Amino acid sequence: MTITVIGLGYVGLPLAIEFAKKGHKVYGFDISEKVITNIKEARDITFDIALSDLEAVLQNGDFIPSTDYSTLSESKAAIICVPTPLDSAKQPDLSYVEDASRKIAEHMHTGQLVVMESTTYPGTTDEVIKPILEKSGLSAGIDFHLAFSPERIDPGNTQFQVANTPKIVGGYTDDCTRIAAELYRTFLEHVHEVTSTRAAEMVKLLENTFRVVNIAMVDELAMLCDRMEIDIWEVIEAAKTKPYGYMPFYPGPGVGGHCIPIDPFYLSWKAKEYDFNTRFIEMAGEMSDNMPYWTVDKLMKIMNSNKLLMNGSRVTLLGLAYKKDIADYRESATFKIKDLLEGHGAKVTVCDPYIQMAQEHSAIITTTELTSQLLKESQAVVILTDHAAFDEEFILQNSSLIFDTRNHIKRRDIDYLYHL
Repeated sequence: MTITVIGLGYVGLPLAIEFAKKGHKVYGFDISEKVITNIKEARDITFDIALSDLEAVLQNGDFIPSTDYSTLSESKAAIICVPTPLDSAKQPDLSYVEDASRKIAEHMHTGQLVVMESTTYPGTTDEVIKPILEKSGLSAGIDFHLAFSPERIDPGNTQFQVANTPKIVGGYTDDCTRIAAELYRTFLEHVHEVTSTRAAEMVKLLENTFRVVNIAMVDELAMLCDRMEIDIWEVIEAAKTKPYGYMPFYPGPGVGGHCIPIDPFYLSWKAKEYDFNTRFIEMAGEMSDNMPYWTVDKLMKIMNSNKLLMNGSRVTLLGLAYKKDIADYRESATFKIKDLLEGHGAKVTVCDPYIQMAQEHSAIITTTELTSQLLKESQAVVILTDHAAFDEEFILQNSSLIFDTRNHIKRRDIDYLYHL
């Protein structure tokens, strides 16, 4: 089958490679010339694929990355893997989805399958994508097939990747579901069919809302434990010993990534259409948004207890990526924490071995190499990402004050080491 994957980021690129490995002819589209150039030269833009797989499908011609949408006219299936961010008012921004849908509509043909993978609110596929596609003059469920299959990408996860993570598929009609499921079963063993696109869209939001609520809960407990002088990390490790009814979540300086800080707001926004207030979800979101502020407040208290003023101090932040051992900095708490620290007069340096420069909205961060001199010149060192590359002994030997927000350094016998 000839397939076009629209959007070649963390979701689209691994998906395109897996289809190509199974002998499908895959066109990969992205609006970024830089992204296409990097892929053509077999440079991994996500740090989450096997370069040998990418090189192989490029060389045998089964994967063709391009900025040319015209390949859609010969594609049996088109899969949308574009960003679905929130705007400044935390309202869903579906502009990328709408643009992709319009391009598909321009090249629609009878029998084509269109699948949306980008995370969104229940109803998007039927209420937003379907009307745009039907401007082609073709009807969903009759002339072409339409389905939603939520991406389940976990950057940096070496155990569960695209090829071995079960897939959810829900179509506009039963036949749409069947056709889409058959496509995914060409490289996946476990494909679970649900009764509608709306059910499939809700699955993804349930998964990520579950996470954000539990992360918010443990963040709040971390604040309480701090006030009660209890080590939250010790408590979590002890709770983990229970073999049932509990799974560990960990506190941190703020949640990041494209899913956890965003997806629950898609659901709460849609719920208002049904005169329903998702108070529990919104409270979790507020707690997550508050963590960078609390982190900076605690750092200031730590510095004050050591007779250090934030104003004029050199503060080095270790980690820009939102989680360990990846290059993904989307919605990273480091942006907010750096901004807050500079607002208090601190001179802030950011180090991350995976990232040289990052831009989020209007904020730009250029990282610096982590050296012993930098650590020694810093009045405070804050570990915001627990990259394995951050050597514990090196940090301990060269720093005079460390605030570890990730429990990266697990020792409790050092008087200048503080934990979240």
